[in-house]
Amino acid sequence: MKRLFLLITIAILLGISCNKSIKTNEAIVDSNSPTPTVRHCATDELLQEKLREDPSLKQRMEAIEVFTRNYQRNPDANRLLPNGTLEVPVVVNVLYRTAEENISLAQIQSQIQVLNEDFGASNSDYNNTPTIFRTVRSGDIHIQFVLANVVRKETTRKSWPLNDAMKKTNQGGIPATDPETKLNIWVCTMGHNILGYAYYPGTVPPDIDGVVILNTAFGNTGSAAAPFDKGRTATHEIGHYFNLHHIWGDATCGDDLVDDTPIHTTYNFGCPSFPYNSSCGGTVHPMMTMNYMDYTDDACMFMFSAGQKTRMQATYAPNGPRSGLR
Repeated sequence: MKRLFLLITIAILLGISCNKSIKTNEAIVDSNSPTPTVRHCATDELLQEKLREDPSLKQRMEAIEVFTRNYQRNPDANRLLPNGTLEVPVVVNVLYRTAEENISLAQIQSQIQVLNEDFGASNSDYNNTPTIFRTVRSGDIHIQFVLANVVRKETTRKSWPLNDAMKKTNQGGIPATDPETKLNIWVCTMGHNILGYAYYPGTVPPDIDGVVILNTAFGNTGSAAAPFDKGRTATHEIGHYFNLHHIWGDATCGDDLVDDTPIHTTYNFGCPSFPYNSSCGGTVHPMMTMNYMDYTDDACMFMFSAGQKTRMQATYAPNGPRSGLR
């Protein structure tokens, strides 16, 4: 059984930089390809930067972990609505230089549909879950996404750096719309072979909070390109937005702070054949490579776990860090 929420675990987790994995990815990705060939999100890399900038952030994150632990002990006492459903209004901010980058409304709507299927456990590949993991599948997480608005802006930038410039008017970006009550998603072209990134709740000011997705990895139609053409990059990044860590804990044999996900040796790329084993913890066991919080291809990730569900629900319980979403 993995250790839960010990401060030493959090300290170790927060001390691991994503830079190593970025270098690994860059070594095997075709830099001339418009869409990366393997998944990499910059969430934890940017977290390390925020921790260096603001030493008090670690304490605030630990307070959220305490809140999450208390919610997990008694989740039924903290439902946002009687049936536990949260309706999330989504603002999609599209930054484009070319006609192809100005993604269509149909592509945007396809992403909203994917999110509702993935978070509602109604995705067609949900039942591909191996038998050994079926008892710990999340089922319906009770988060429903509704498209509230699409904001478009033409730009001369060929790509956007990982410094939140796409969110700032004075740098040519689109400012967030009501970020404390709405989920803002920025869709744009990024460099560094990054598919997207998000911020954990409570870690950044509202004006830069939200999710960033590469335009060729958004939705499942239009410019969406294989192997990231089924909308699962947004599912992964919104998992971070609702306080999920990568399933390998961003460390070799790391802890993702969820009890029912098996310990992973590290991230997994592509479409591993099941069982794909780890020997972390002294036992040989299959990894949950089909979990949305791994780095596998879109076609090969299709489930959250029950523990991840509870962790996400804690963020929008009364007084939780995402409780303002309406």
